Amino acid sequence: MAQTGANGPSGGGEQAPVVRKTRDGRGSLQPCSEATCEGRDIKLLLLGTGESGKSTVLKQMRLHHVGGYSKEERDGYREIVYANLIQSMQVVIEALHDLNMPLPPSLRDKAALVMSTRVSAHDPCPPMLDPLVTDALVSLWADPTTKACVSKSREFQLNDSASYYFDAAQRIGSQNYVPTDQDILRSRVKTTGLTEERFPVGQLNYVVFDVGGQRSERKKWIHCFENVNVLIFLVAISEYDQTLYEDSDINRMNEAAGLFESISNSRWFAQSSVILFLNKTDLFKAKLITSPIYEYYSDYEGPSDYPTGCAYMESKFRPLYRNEAARPLIVHFTCATDTEQLKVVFAAVEESILKAAIEELGIL
Repeated sequence: MAQTGANGPSGGGEQAPVVRKTRDGRGSLQPCSEATCEGRDIKLLLLGTGESGKSTVLKQMRLHHVGGYSKEERDGYREIVYANLIQSMQVVIEALHDLNMPLPPSLRDKAALVMSTRVSAHDPCPPMLDPLVTDALVSLWADPTTKACVSKSREFQLNDSASYYFDAAQRIGSQNYVPTDQDILRSRVKTTGLTEERFPVGQLNYVVFDVGGQRSERKKWIHCFENVNVLIFLVAISEYDQTLYEDSDINRMNEAAGLFESISNSRWFAQSSVILFLNKTDLFKAKLITSPIYEYYSDYEGPSDYPTGCAYMESKFRPLYRNEAARPLIVHFTCATDTEQLKVVFAAVEESILKAAIEELGIL
């Protein structure tokens, strides 16, 4: 199950540890001096299928190690939040039609207004949403038919954070709106290519790579593989009842399992620590009530509860990893939008990095 640990290297005033060899060949942990440690890079690679939560974890790392976003950076996320909110409601309105769930006549003009609103995460950002659009969004979300449609979202492709943004529509549409940490964490823009961020951790530099998870992006991963210290592979366990954007015949969990087996056993990662984040536990827990696992996996024999479901999900992935004897697989159950939980997870990850350094004598 989830691994936890004490705090590892931190961004505080203490010197980060470094491994030194003693005369008898054993490792001893000593304070890192500027000459030996400053500027050393620890490379972490975030991998997983599309929408597994990689970019959200990267944002959490920034909050944890850097301390947040400036006013200018928050303003830069405003158009992304606007786009996520409006485009998600447009998807729901289309689904209402496809699922033969008509809206009340009083809401049809409001739905038409939302459908005619054009917004992109890459467009110049207006200072605020049109008040008429905000009113339409709030009214549509207040209607039981809309909520009933969202509850069927496994039947169509809807942003995981749609309900969060619908709940916050009035606030998001207000004058002088500035995105909060949660608004930013839940924002969604498809990752294409390679994103690299550096975070100072003590006297070390964590270099974190995030790459696109859709099939069309995976051929670009090969450039990131060599000399990576830590592979963090993310799986959205809430997607056990969903299919791929690219191919509606393929279950997302099955796709993730196949990719994890291929990547984690690749020669490129033979010397890397492998950490598995079984992510989106909040959505997973909520979904179990209405979408039992046994309806999608014939070998599932337990009750449709959270602890049993988590154990089953881990059992689907752990046997796929074949380097357990040399480098044990570390598993965390995560909710990437939960900042407090991720602080604990990051501390455990940092401890794992330090432990690997001690064992290999000289990786740092």
